[in-house]
Amino acid sequence: MKNSYNNFQRVNSLSNAHVGRDFEEVAKKYFRQEGIELVKDVALEVGISENKKLHRFDLGTLPDASQKVIVECKSHRWTSSGNTPSSKLTVWNEAMYYFYLAPPGYQKIFFILKDLSVKRNETLADYYVRTYSHMIPKDVEFLEYDDINQTVRPILLR
Repeated sequence: MKNSYNNFQRVNSLSNAHVGRDFEEVAKKYFRQEGIELVKDVALEVGISENKKLHRFDLGTLPDASQKVIVECKSHRWTSSGNTPSSKLTVWNEAMYYFYLAPPGYQKIFFILKDLSVKRNETLADYYVRTYSHMIPKDVEFLEYDDINQTVRPILLR
């Protein structure tokens, strides 16, 4: 019998996997409006030496596209008690590492959901950039999607 309550499940969602897939669709739609056609699960060889391994980025352009773009999408939120979701930010750090390892010549975009902490008066994205700037490669762009206003805000890195 399936549990009717999961402490780590996003409220009002079928599953966290569905939340992620739905958010990737939001990102694809945004980039399509910007004139960039993206596909899901773009595999690129990454590695710190000659030894490379395929890594799948959430979204990216096809290999023969004139503009090379890879996107990681995260729709994480502050915890229900307003605390920092540290395990989720570890996943953000991992995404930064994969961006760092990605082949040269790619535009690297981190597309994230806007989630404001009233307690901190700061979005999760702004908090991450402020506290983890040492983990962010210089060529990664942060775009924060506001699901209420359906707008996108670029976040300037310090």
